[in-house]
Order: sequence, then C-alpha cells, then structure tokens
Amino acid sequence: MNILRPFAVLVSILAISSAFASDSDNQFISANNENIAYTGRISYKNPESLRFTYAGTGATFNFTGTSLKMKAKPESGYFMVSIDGELPFKIGFGVNDSIVNIAECLDNVEHTANIVYAIEGVTKSPEFRGFYIDKEAKLLARPELPSLKMEFIGNSITCGYGIEAENERSPFTYETENHYYSFAALTARALNAQYNVVAKSGIGIYRNYGDSITGSHRCLPALYAQTLYNDSTEMWNFGSYQPDIVCVNLGTNDVSSGIYDKEKLTDAYRKFVKRLRHYYPTAKIVMLSGSMSAGQGLKDICKAMDIVVGEVNSQGDKNVYRFDMSPQTGLLGYGSAYHPSIRQARKMASELTRFLKPLIK
Repeated sequence: MNILRPFAVLVSILAISSAFASDSDNQFISANNENIAYTGRISYKNPESLRFTYAGTGATFNFTGTSLKMKAKPESGYFMVSIDGELPFKIGFGVNDSIVNIAECLDNVEHTANIVYAIEGVTKSPEFRGFYIDKEAKLLARPELPSLKMEFIGNSITCGYGIEAENERSPFTYETENHYYSFAALTARALNAQYNVVAKSGIGIYRNYGDSITGSHRCLPALYAQTLYNDSTEMWNFGSYQPDIVCVNLGTNDVSSGIYDKEKLTDAYRKFVKRLRHYYPTAKIVMLSGSMSAGQGLKDICKAMDIVVGEVNSQGDKNVYRFDMSPQTGLLGYGSAYHPSIRQARKMASELTRFLKPLIK
C-alpha cells in the first residue's frame, strides 16, 4: 500500500543533491522563517536545522509560485505532504537525500503547503532545514492554525506502526509506518484541531514492552518532560503549548506479556494524570483503551484507569474522562504484527471523534 497518492498537479519525489542550493532559479527559505507555522515538539537550538523526534510534527506555510522543494537532514525518513488541501502524498529522505522535489508546474498563484512527519524519528533524528520556492515567488504571511489544540500521548498505535502493511505477517518497515493514517491524526483532522504527539512504539505507562514487571526507567512518564525523546538536555516548555484536550492511550505494552503488577500500573496512571493536570490546568484529559489489548489485560487496564479517573472526579476534577475504543477483531484487517490497519484506525477515530465532540466548547 505504500504508493504515492494522486495529486492534481505534477509531483516529483526525485531527490537531488545539496548542490542545488546554488540554483539561480530558486530562492531558499530558512527553516526558522517566522512565516512557517510549526506543530509538535521541536528543538530550535540550531535555527538553521530544527530537530524533532515524534511522528505528527508538522510545518504549514503559504507561498506563491509554481514549485516547491524541501531541504532536510539526509535519512530523515518519510513525510506526508498536501498542497492546497489536495490528496496527500508521501516524500522520503534517504541516506543521500538532502533536497526533495515536492511539486512542479503549479499554477502561479497562492498556495498552502502542509507537511507532516509520518514515522517515528527516534533512530532517524530528523531535522527541518528549509524550503525552496521560485526565484520571484514569495513566502506569505504565517497561516493561522486551528484554534482547537490537542495532544496525543501513546505508543505504536498512535505512531501508526505498520499501518500500511499488507497484513499481520508483514515485517515492520518505516515504509509501512504512517502516522498520518493513525487514529490520532484522523481524529485531529475530523475535529479541525492542531495537535502535538508524544508517542513511541513499545513504550508503556510504567513498563515498556518486554521489560521487568517492576518497571522501566525509560517509560513514557520518565521522558515526557523532554523536548526530544532521545535528548535529556533540553526540557519542553509546557507554557508554549496548552492543549484543550489531551488523549492518553498507554497500557498495551505494560500488560502485553500477561505478567505485570496491577498496583504499579494503577499508581502509574494516578501519578501521570496528576502531572498532566499540573502542566495543563484547564485541559480535558481523556484516558483511552484500545484497540490491541484484549482479555484480562484489557480488563486490568480499564479497571486501573477507572479507579484513577474516579478518584480525581471525586476530588472535584470533572475534566478527566474515560473512553474505550473497540478492540480489533480482524474483520477490518491488520497492520504489521497485528497493529491496527488503516480501516481499524478509521473506526477508532470515528468512535473517539463522536465522544470528544460534546466536550469541545
């Protein structure tokens, strides 16, 4: 399923060398240009090369002209691109790619580009390094992002792990991971919301996949305050982004082995909800289950979250909620290693969107 989506204009994804930067027919737009609107956790330490880790990190900007190219760190991986709201398509930066053609032969009018990181960047360490437009074109005023702000905290399900794979037997590759089609991205688009993602495959609320039942020192709460997953030297400024809704889907990896500590699981939810409320005093926090967990593991996840949400509600915080997305049955197919397929993610998003709509003012 990993094919380029159709597009109304001629689109090229042929990578070209960085020597292109001297091409007199194009002008370079630095990554830190104030007219580019970014979403997601981004490090601005190096203004010429903006670092990020998480899927869903994005850039939106308006420009004129007939073409668009993107500059990024080689081997940054895959991005989903949409021009003027047309159907999205995928571009990729391999080991030898520093500049990639996004679009050519556009009408010479105003355009809007939306670029979203499609994969997990933990091993890729991706970086935005800028864009190229026609020599006589202009980068227009910074676009206004949707007023509704969301955050999705999770694991491989949120990342879109193997979501474009043919079936559950397909091995994981970055080519088949695509956050753009995950339940999180679909829900955000359905609600017309901007959003941040803090998610990694295999991570848990108290223990990661395959780790000791006593817990993992690199579980998600332990790394949540960092801007980048793999850099403990830079802390995220929570005041820079205050979401209206925070969706937490953690627990699948904690119980995946069938051997876990239910008290530690419950206490981890309790402590994390308390931290989230500290960071986001007015946000609606939604604790989620689904769709990979089943059996006793799912029951224990739900019971632990029910206990914690009941506690905070009884203490006067009525803005913490619970919602269960339907467990998958296989009728909608599977992605790699039994992860949600695109059709399953659509069902999850539809269910979650219906639940969230009444919560939005």
